Amino acid sequence: MAVNLAAPDAADLLAIPGVQLGVAMAGIKKPGRKDLLVMRLVPGTTLAGVFTRNRFCAAPVILCRKNIDNAIQALVVNTGNANAGTGEDGVKRAGAVCEALASHIGCDADEVLPFSTGVIMEPLPAERIIAALPKALLARSNWLSAAEAIMTTDTVPKAFSKKVRLSGGAVGVTGIAKGAGMIRPDMATMLGFIATDARVSRAKLQAMLERIAERSFNCISVDGDTSTNDSLILAATGAGAAPSTRRDALKLEAAITDVARHLAQAIVRDGEGATKFVTVRVERGRSRDECRRVAYAIAHSPLVKTAFFASDPNLGRILAAIGNTGVDIGKLRLYLDEYPVATGGGRLGSYKEEQGAAAMKKPEFTVRAVLNRGAAEATVWTCDFSYDYVRINAEYRT
Repeated sequence: MAVNLAAPDAADLLAIPGVQLGVAMAGIKKPGRKDLLVMRLVPGTTLAGVFTRNRFCAAPVILCRKNIDNAIQALVVNTGNANAGTGEDGVKRAGAVCEALASHIGCDADEVLPFSTGVIMEPLPAERIIAALPKALLARSNWLSAAEAIMTTDTVPKAFSKKVRLSGGAVGVTGIAKGAGMIRPDMATMLGFIATDARVSRAKLQAMLERIAERSFNCISVDGDTSTNDSLILAATGAGAAPSTRRDALKLEAAITDVARHLAQAIVRDGEGATKFVTVRVERGRSRDECRRVAYAIAHSPLVKTAFFASDPNLGRILAAIGNTGVDIGKLRLYLDEYPVATGGGRLGSYKEEQGAAAMKKPEFTVRAVLNRGAAEATVWTCDFSYDYVRINAEYRT
């Protein structure tokens, strides 16, 4: 069960002029489920993307990196099969899907970007995807249906919208994402697609997306494992107003960041087997990188995360994780929610274990580490490790 996360209401998700969505059932892994999404983009749409840094990357990531600077006309997304660890054959199969979609919509194959998610090292059933493309193209689907079509072990579809008023008029921002496992901050950590009808140049859009990713999807961790297929795409169709002033540009970026952060946190709330949503905030470090390193050490530690699950305020595990980063903890002050629990590497004299247990029993709480070494800070979001995390991943291929 996701932590304080409900399925979005389709009525709350803004249609984006210049984006056409089509969902179909291709029977890629399981019959009778949505597993194919086609997203058509109006000519003139600009596109930005960030992808996994895992050197063991999937075939669709290879093609996306190669072709993203082209005049992209469509995206095709399948779930149930990652097309990763499939070598040159995987690239050919992904290319065949792009060629088939391109022939339907009248563009070149290198103007279609493919995305896949699911089981690794299995051949992509390209023939099933190709056979289902006409159904997807005939469909007139909404963003909620699109979010459902890209789910794997997710228990809740993830989608969010925001409207922002620019000098030349209001524009919308809508995004969907999938992800529940193999999640760590190493851009990206899932599949994510965000669209706006604002008019933004390719160079500005790419720079904007990289900043947004650092403040959202690169601040989450479920299990510390980076996926082979991680991709985040931002599309600006240009059907609406352009940011004409610096204030406009900042407002648009803030709105897209809000959508991205909402989706990123939804991934953590829906982490495989998660029962707790935990904010890890590190303050007064020497640099932002130092603060992030400390925060990730806490967020990635299996010993810490299992203690979160048990509502066990095992301070030694948290302090050990921090100390393992090489940061001097002599001036450290540690908090669980509002309770000060440790200082200088030892338990605070006034701290009572019941206080820490009370904080950790809540479905959402904060671990705050004040390093007292400088003025920098960083925040990441993570979840606990439960019995279900092991079960889900033990049974993933069965």
